[in-house]
Amino acid sequence: MKTGNIIRIAMLSIAVSSATSLTAQTPEQVAQQVLSKQPVIDGHNDAPEQITERFSGDFSQFDFRNTLPTAGTGPKPMHTDIARLRQGRVGGQFWSVWIDPELPEFEAVHRVIEQIDIVHRLIAQHPEDLQLALTATDIEAARKSGRIASLIGMEGGHSIGNSLAVLRQSYALGARYMTLTHWKTLDWADSATDAPKSGGLSEFGVSVVREMNRLGMIVDLSHVSEATMNDALDVTRAPVMFSHSSADGVTRHPRNVPDEVLRRLPTNGGVVMVTFVPSYVSAANRDWDAAHKAEEARAAALHPGDASAREAYLASWQDANPMPLVTAKDIADHIDHIRDVAGIDHIGIGGDFDGISFTPDDLSDVSTYPVLFAELANRGYSTADLAKIARGNILRVMRETESTAAAAAKNK
Repeated sequence: MKTGNIIRIAMLSIAVSSATSLTAQTPEQVAQQVLSKQPVIDGHNDAPEQITERFSGDFSQFDFRNTLPTAGTGPKPMHTDIARLRQGRVGGQFWSVWIDPELPEFEAVHRVIEQIDIVHRLIAQHPEDLQLALTATDIEAARKSGRIASLIGMEGGHSIGNSLAVLRQSYALGARYMTLTHWKTLDWADSATDAPKSGGLSEFGVSVVREMNRLGMIVDLSHVSEATMNDALDVTRAPVMFSHSSADGVTRHPRNVPDEVLRRLPTNGGVVMVTFVPSYVSAANRDWDAAHKAEEARAAALHPGDASAREAYLASWQDANPMPLVTAKDIADHIDHIRDVAGIDHIGIGGDFDGISFTPDDLSDVSTYPVLFAELANRGYSTADLAKIARGNILRVMRETESTAAAAAKNK
């Protein structure tokens, strides 16, 4: 046999052996293999709010390396700590800095700076595990050093107190995205969950988006109305993100992204970071959540000033009306839909851990991302697809946002 034929047969044998080995892997093994090299960048986690509310920002009261109570004692555990971030193959996290939309402007600005300070202090407390990331390059540097890239996302434009100067200084303090609204409509942008004022963005709202482009801050369209989404897409020169939203075409919910908007993402380049909030991803759970909120109001009316009685009432109601089951399969259905409408390049993950009262049954905290990626692998998503969803797509959005800002600075 000629030498060339021997080499070709050997190469074919190796290729067949590799394909057989890949095929033999379980979905769980595929997920772990991908995430070990391309760890998740999650778009939204509310741990800073938990640190403020539970511990008044006092870092001596908790250990973020492990926030689980010992032997079943203590308060309800947080969804997040370093040990479980590691277990969940998280390589980057946007920490949400959220403050109450009802606060007066001055107090809102004051509080959001305190929340940004929480993030900086958290990173300083754990330099061996966490690293501040301001750019896509910083995220990759953190991965290479074995640290979790820590980014700051401002949740709600009320945080800037109607001031572009405050927006600029928030960016200077490290904020790399801003959600234009939270639940409440602003003077300059309409929320998805409140009555409109501007029919989308006002003139000042347009200037906010343009200034975010100039700075290199990602425009986050979670929480905003469909009209605001479209106005922002009309104005922005950089890709947008939805830091924690899912697909309205699967589950009708004002917090989800309509198909008409999804169809615009390929032109814009933006990404929907699919969230795990049960009421956003399951119609049955959405209806249960509405009933649960009604019972909370009933409990407050029946037992004013008596927290124990209210809790007992709600516990009794929940025993009689258990929450409908939600699993990773429901989340994967939303990912399927966004892929089918917008394409694989426009999907990310934004769990909303520590910002939600209820979680999917098998996605209970930040250690569980591999469960979702195993479900996607089982549905036939390639390793390249999984890598894009885990981090590739949001990294591209960051790079393009940075490039837009650099071009603006060059063309002054």
